[in-house]
Amino acid sequence: MNGKILIIEDESKIRSIVRDFFNHEGFEVIEAENGKIGLEKFEENKIDLVLLDIMMPELDGWSVCRRIRKNSDIPIVMMTARGDEEDQLMGYELEADDYIVKPFSPSILVAKCKILLKRSKGELLDNNINIVRGSIQIKRDARSVFVEGKQLNLTYKEYELLNYMIKNEGLALTRDVILREVWGYDFFGDDRVVDSHIKKLRKHLGNQSCLIKTIFGVGYKFEVIL
Repeated sequence: MNGKILIIEDESKIRSIVRDFFNHEGFEVIEAENGKIGLEKFEENKIDLVLLDIMMPELDGWSVCRRIRKNSDIPIVMMTARGDEEDQLMGYELEADDYIVKPFSPSILVAKCKILLKRSKGELLDNNINIVRGSIQIKRDARSVFVEGKQLNLTYKEYELLNYMIKNEGLALTRDVILREVWGYDFFGDDRVVDSHIKKLRKHLGNQSCLIKTIFGVGYKFEVIL
């Protein structure tokens, strides 16, 4: 089994189609027809990834995402018929990992989720390499980040963003480049999502937040001054 997927979606036809595609790829799928039941299923099972509709009865997707993020950093993909940039930005503000607009290709959805799962488990990284920059230590085999010995509770995207910036230490990175490399070529949302995640990442880093520098009119740079 490749993993356990929770689909929280009120349209039974969409659930059925998505379930069949994931089953075909060796995933176990659990279904929920509204947000309230979805949270119950999430708490009852060891879920690897959540597919989450936004407009649902009982409890909407925004509320479900907030509650899951209080205790878990597993990948969350928002699914919605609303493709407005403000809606997409809201999804990323709530620390969703991706956002797919209906109608969508089930095959593309499965491919996206496979990559998210591999990255969340550290399978696309060189797990033999640990990084130390300033007082920041990244243990790639455990996908963990420590500052001054204290482990940080980063979301998947925050972790990916920090890794990417450290990998490109000393380079001025534009928001467009960061979006492309961290969020992917098919991301069509507002580049303000980068500013939002940088702000959250700096808060996590505390005294080390100064290592992420703002390059006005350009973007951001990670730099350690010895």
